Amino acid sequence: VRRRLKPLRTVVAWRGRAEWDQVMVGLYCGDSRLQQDALDRVSAWKSRYGPKMPLAVDCTAELIRCKVLDSSGRLKSHELILSYGLALVRFVNLITERKQKMASIPLRQLAREVDIPIWVVDLRHELTHGKLPRLALCRKGCDVVLDWLRKTYWNRQLGNNLCEGSENEEEEQEEVEANAELDNDGWK
Repeated sequence: VRRRLKPLRTVVAWRGRAEWDQVMVGLYCGDSRLQQDALDRVSAWKSRYGPKMPLAVDCTAELIRCKVLDSSGRLKSHELILSYGLALVRFVNLITERKQKMASIPLRQLAREVDIPIWVVDLRHELTHGKLPRLALCRKGCDVVLDWLRKTYWNRQLGNNLCEGSENEEEEQEEVEANAELDNDGWK
């Protein structure tokens, strides 16, 4: 008699779908206090998950951290440019790194393939090799990248039904766990 095997479950750092939803909403809400709470939760996830932390979550947290610092008024303009700059450079480098290992492909081409505006890659180039850009451009780059991450990663993880009621939370949790594979190896 053949026994039916249960699908393997993926261990994730978050407690469940509700915590995932709460963090996503907190990160993108625009309220600095709630964003800081979400950042604290992501830090806890990172301490549990370590290097397996999805790159998209890590990049989102770094960009939101910049926005929280910006809204606090505690940093000078050049400090904010450096903070945003590091987060933006890291984002572009991390999302293109896997494909770069296979072949030397220009960043602009890779950005086109994953639907990132070319000017974000150019901004990354300026931050890395040129004169530091204006703070307004760094802020705009952050907003564009955060929107890209929300559409490409967060909404995809949630199945675009953040506001809809759930009939079967266990099934949804399994979907979130299965989608957790969209981490360092999978999200593009």
